[in-house]
Amino acid sequence: MKRVGMFVWNHFTNDARVLRECTTLSENGYDVELICIDDPKDPNVKQYEEYNEHFRVFRMRRYPATLLFLQKVYRNVFGKKWPLLILVPLWLLLTYLLPWVVIPVTAILGLLLKTKARIVWIRAALILRMIIKGYRGNYDIYHSNDLNTMPQGYISAKWRWKKKPLIYDSHEVQTSRTGYENPWYKKFELFFINRMDSMMVENDTRAKYNEDLYGFYPHVLHNYPFEEISVNKEKVNLHDMLSLPKDEKILLYQGGVQTGRGLENLVEAFPQFKEGTLVFIGDGKIKDKLVKKVKEKNLEEKIRFIPKVPLNDLPKYTRNAYLGFQVLNNVCFNHYSASSNKLFEYMMSEVPVVACDFPEIKSVVEENQIGVTIDPHDPDEIAKGVNYMLDNPEKRDLFSQNCIPARKKYNWENEQKHLLEVYNKY
Repeated sequence: MKRVGMFVWNHFTNDARVLRECTTLSENGYDVELICIDDPKDPNVKQYEEYNEHFRVFRMRRYPATLLFLQKVYRNVFGKKWPLLILVPLWLLLTYLLPWVVIPVTAILGLLLKTKARIVWIRAALILRMIIKGYRGNYDIYHSNDLNTMPQGYISAKWRWKKKPLIYDSHEVQTSRTGYENPWYKKFELFFINRMDSMMVENDTRAKYNEDLYGFYPHVLHNYPFEEISVNKEKVNLHDMLSLPKDEKILLYQGGVQTGRGLENLVEAFPQFKEGTLVFIGDGKIKDKLVKKVKEKNLEEKIRFIPKVPLNDLPKYTRNAYLGFQVLNNVCFNHYSASSNKLFEYMMSEVPVVACDFPEIKSVVEENQIGVTIDPHDPDEIAKGVNYMLDNPEKRDLFSQNCIPARKKYNWENEQKHLLEVYNKY
């Protein structure tokens, strides 16, 4: 049985794609160890988990022990008066006697505790711990999810006497992505692309982009959910949870509450919706800003927010929706070319969509007649799409029924063979 060492730069609590890949490999003759990041803020996240006999998760300690010690000392000293009365005079005396030692050490400690140098230290130490774990694992195949784990995969796989295969699984378009505008990302990616053995991307639009950029067409592995989630009809009663009338139509967005996802436009469009309650399920960087915007518009009763829920429980919430939103904005090629996992999650729960008219998403929605596509940058267009389904319930129900044959095509049970084809080369 071949052993796989896989890296991912997150806590592995809601990463559906990585979970599916690891599960498939572990059920088809591979022994998988996933190396990810611990979350000290969440007591439910364990440093070690065993998903099945051949799939284990190792979460690396997030913060260096030295940093935690220094922070503890800092809080105990500067958070109380009596240590200061002793240590400040002592520090002044030592500075007078040994200025060439005390001043540089004080400056370094200050930098490490209070500036961006602290972030660099944390990330560098974490990367090193992941590399050590990966290198010692001596796996038969290494698998890096996204560009931020390529150094770990490359050093673990290639910096050894007998080099090991390295697979680069790019979930995003690294060279045209929100927060990745620096041209160095392209150079960084190119360096590793010239040193990996196989590359996978999410869809053909991205594969063609890669071909234009680097001269080769990578393997395509779509981000489809398991069809089996459609079998379980269990629901969390959102109407009761939110104290809504039983006949109230829930207009749902689920996923990260992040910039570039058109969520501000949903709020702007809402007053034009003829009926329904807009519900956001998820967390993210702009959630506070979005909540504030809703309050400013006095829409707290009609626009509700629910925190992120565990991945396995999400379909229980999705099934309550009258329709689902996928309204990415064209802020980068990564968004424009997305297939979007939530589109298929809605499909599995027979929830029709109001979706952006970008190539990959539009082709699925219109070819399978599972919703309407709109210009996601225009709140009037969003409202028009929503009101079309509100005014035409028979059409909305047809879209919902069309999800049933569509999910027979767009599911992981069919798609996983492409992952195994890549692995079977090694």
